[in-house]
Amino acid sequence: MEIDTNTSDELDVVKFGSKSNESSNAAKKSAVSRPTLDEYYDTTNNRRGVALVFCHMNFSSMVKRNGTDKDRDDICNVLYGLDFEVRVFDDLSENEVLETLKKVSREDHTDNDCLVVVVMSHGEQGMLYARDNKYTVDSLWKNFIGKSCESLIGKPKLFFIQSCRGEQLDEEVTMAARGPKDMVDSRREPIVYSIPAMADLLVMYSNYDGDYLWRNPKQGSWFIQSLCKELTDNGRTKDLLLLLTGVTRRTVFEYQTFVPHDERMDAMNQIPCIVSMLTKVFYFAKKTKSKVVTDID
Repeated sequence: MEIDTNTSDELDVVKFGSKSNESSNAAKKSAVSRPTLDEYYDTTNNRRGVALVFCHMNFSSMVKRNGTDKDRDDICNVLYGLDFEVRVFDDLSENEVLETLKKVSREDHTDNDCLVVVVMSHGEQGMLYARDNKYTVDSLWKNFIGKSCESLIGKPKLFFIQSCRGEQLDEEVTMAARGPKDMVDSRREPIVYSIPAMADLLVMYSNYDGDYLWRNPKQGSWFIQSLCKELTDNGRTKDLLLLLTGVTRRTVFEYQTFVPHDERMDAMNQIPCIVSMLTKVFYFAKKTKSKVVTDID
């Protein structure tokens, strides 16, 4: 619904508040302080933050995701190198995934710069699969947005999702450029400011909505491997959105399917998709080393 702001109580854009004292006072009660005006996210906190890595290889009634263990190990090492406290979860059930997210949202993130969640699993449009069942994609962040997790208000909440999002194939479009670096075989995977609740959230999907993705059973997935390479090479020198543009570029230009015996599957490509509600620039500024934690209760 479109809201008409051309009323007798029209917003004063310069002062960002209603011309009526009553509305102005109400805004102050749910406001975030003036530092929100800064161009850069604060990275002077004591800790980088928590990185949750959900890796799903084995399922109750779906095919095994061979190669995801390499993705898991590689992304954990990269995140550890960027000073995160990495927590790894293998083959959790739907209830365990949701309870883990809820539990972490109740922690105090005051001294953290940000939050990262990485999920590698089977999926379809709007859904992700745990070991035993599926759940909605937005379940990943619903416990961390707005007042659901007050200690992360105004801080980046970053979600990276490696899963199918449909049944479409992303075919190649020929252009005059160098060929892919890696030709891989693939296997299909079945003042005073108040801010919106969804502010400071970023979701990067491994592929465009409606498409399914590619993963090499031995070398890992195109998206996660591209993410690892880009963060390793440029994680300390480029801002986040520039880094993720590099991830997209690597995925698009360095990978292509090579399945000559199947014309439908041959020469297929993949492009990640970024949905960003970030309000500032974010860098992974250097901190002291953190740790990798496994087998969390």
